[in-house]
Order: sequence, then structure tokens, then C-alpha cells
Amino acid sequence: MSKRASRKAQTAGEQGDRAPAPAKKGRTRHSPRWALWCLVVGALLMAGSGAAVAGTRVLLGTATETVTKQNLLGETRVETKRVSVKGAKTILLVGLDTRPGQDPSKPTRSDSIILLHIPADHKQAYLVSLPRDSYVRIPEFDNGAQRYAGGRNKINAAFAYGSRGLTGEKALTGGFTLLAKTVKSLTGITPDAGAIIDFQGFRKVVDVLGKVCMYVDTTTTSIHYGHDNKTGKLTAPYRINPDGTLRAKIRGVTPNIYRKGNRCFTPSEALDFVRQRDLLEDDSYDYGRQRHQQQFLKALIKNIMDSGLDSPTKLPGLLKAVGKTMTVDDGGIPLQDWVFALRGIRPEDLITIKTNNGKFNSENIPGVGSAEILSDTSMDLLKSVKTDTVDGFVIANPSWVTRS
Repeated sequence: MSKRASRKAQTAGEQGDRAPAPAKKGRTRHSPRWALWCLVVGALLMAGSGAAVAGTRVLLGTATETVTKQNLLGETRVETKRVSVKGAKTILLVGLDTRPGQDPSKPTRSDSIILLHIPADHKQAYLVSLPRDSYVRIPEFDNGAQRYAGGRNKINAAFAYGSRGLTGEKALTGGFTLLAKTVKSLTGITPDAGAIIDFQGFRKVVDVLGKVCMYVDTTTTSIHYGHDNKTGKLTAPYRINPDGTLRAKIRGVTPNIYRKGNRCFTPSEALDFVRQRDLLEDDSYDYGRQRHQQQFLKALIKNIMDSGLDSPTKLPGLLKAVGKTMTVDDGGIPLQDWVFALRGIRPEDLITIKTNNGKFNSENIPGVGSAEILSDTSMDLLKSVKTDTVDGFVIANPSWVTRS
């Protein structure tokens, strides 16, 4: 898609299947989907300045040596004699929110699912989020420990079914493989590579930067962090139900409020802001959170390029922090090749697209609960990813592009 086209676009299984419940460790918290977008940040780290790109292989090695490499795609992995980074590529990004002390034997649902599509000319990139509550058919699967017969459920249950009975690396591979199979069944897309990003590791990236500045487009009230009116200590302002829904406000506690307008976030504020979905002033709920995460991603990448890449004190820490957040299946293409292939993509070239145009299209499914139904236009969007025609979709549906 040309720059001109981009600017023009932005201005113009069975019912009743139940996935295993995730481990309950206190309140359920909804981690930011943008955590897994760190893969994009990692790829773009070399694109910030000529000096960075022209650096020695030592810099590339630093950026990639800390990344955990693992076969995540399993049987969905594309097997060819000669794998090249040339041509259109689609990477499956999956976000998990593991917690310190969490029981590793308990299955985990994927918190975030994103398709990162890179057109054949490698001049832009598109991020397409699949709502985690999307009602889909999950294929049958045998991970060697437990067999899943297949059925219809929310798409984030696929990771849980694939990882049942497994721990460690095997659990990640099983969960990711079944999710990739589910995405392929839904969209026809076979991912060229994949990555799992962990929320806890990603925080270190923001810590290195110190702050991230962006425009807050709707006043947002935190349900996770506030201050006790008597002691001033940080404390939770709301009681949360086990399923993550809001129960009631706690008396005597003032929640953090992020008001509409320009704001620079500290690391803790930034992570809190992009997790919020319940008390957004525009009542956009999950889609509002998705929008804020997409906007924050661009702000984060811009901050990295404006300060981190040119800072001899920050750059090593950034590279190490980014690398440690990821478990990657490179699809047989060395990570250095991925980095150089994407080096020309800058924050303004990263286009984020809303499924269902950011509007609720939910349905109450017996035995499953409220689930999101992907609209016909959303399916057209996914088809355009498969056929590398997303630029045409964006021009035809400019309102689906998330404003940054």
C-alpha cells in the first residue's frame, strides 16, 4: 500500500464445549494485548537510525541472543527446502499473562491474539487483532498428554486445550500449535512465524525508557490502582469478581484517573492505563482497550526511536529487555533476516485495524456465555490478510483503521 493510499484511508466442536478454567490466583486481571507487540518493537529496533542499522553484527547479536527460540507452530509449521523472508509474511502473536507463583500445571487461555501482516513490498505492516471471545470452531488435537475432540468455543480456549496436561516448553508448544490450527481453520492463513510474549517480562522495556508520552482520547478510570484517602498508600479501588468483572467500589479509596489530553505515563501508569476496559468514558469497553493499546504501541516505538536508539546507556538495556520478553518460532528464517527485512518500517507505517469496526457483535451461546461473532466484513479483512490485499480493504473501509 502506498503512503498516499495510507493517508487517504486514515482520513476517509459443538455448542456447550467448555475450556478448562485457568488457575485462580486472587483476582483475575486482564493483561494488555500490546504486550505481544514487543515482537514488532524488536524488529523495529534496527530501523530508528542509520547508525543503528549500520552497526556491526554485535548489535544484532545482542538484540537476538536473549530471545528464547522454540518450535511453537508444531504441525502447522511451513516445511520447505528453502525458506526466505522475501514476499508477504504473516506472524501470529500470542500474549500470555503468567504470574509469579502461578501453578505451571494449570492450563492458560491466551489473553491476546494478533496477526502481524507484512505485505510483499515490506514498506508497511498491519496489526489485526482477533477478539479473544471470538466464537470459532477449534479443531481436534492430541498433544501427547490429552486429546481434545474438537468443538466450538471462544478462540482463547484453544491455547488452554492445546496445553492441557503439559508443563514448560511442551505446554507452550501444544497451546500455540492448536491456536495456530484454529487460526488457519478460521482464516486459511498458515503463519510464517510465531511468538509468545509475556506481560511480566515486557514491563522491563517500559522501565528502561522511563516514560512514554501519548494522547489520551477518552478519560479512563483505573479499577486496579488507587490511593487510600487516609494513608495515601497505593491500593485497589474496586472489588473484582473471579471472572474479572467489576463488583463494587471500595469506600475511602480514590482510583487513578487518566484524563483526556496529552500525558506522559510512568511505567506503572502506562501498564495500568492500557489494561483498563471497564470505566472508559466513551463506554467502548474491550474495543476501547484495544484502541488504547494500539495507540500506545506507536507511542512506545516512537519513544524508543527518539531516545532509546541514540542513547548508549539505554540501548543495551532495551535490547536485553525486549529479547527476554519473547519466545519465538522464526519459521526457519534467522531473526537477523527478519530484522533487516523490516528495517524500513517506522511507527507511521504501522497500521492497526479493528475487527468488527470496534463495535460489539456479541451473542449469548449456551454453555459458553457471551461470545463475539465476527462479522462478514471482518471475515473479508482476514481474507485480505491471506491474499495480501489489506491495502485495498483499508481504502474501502477507512473507519476500521485505529486512529493514533
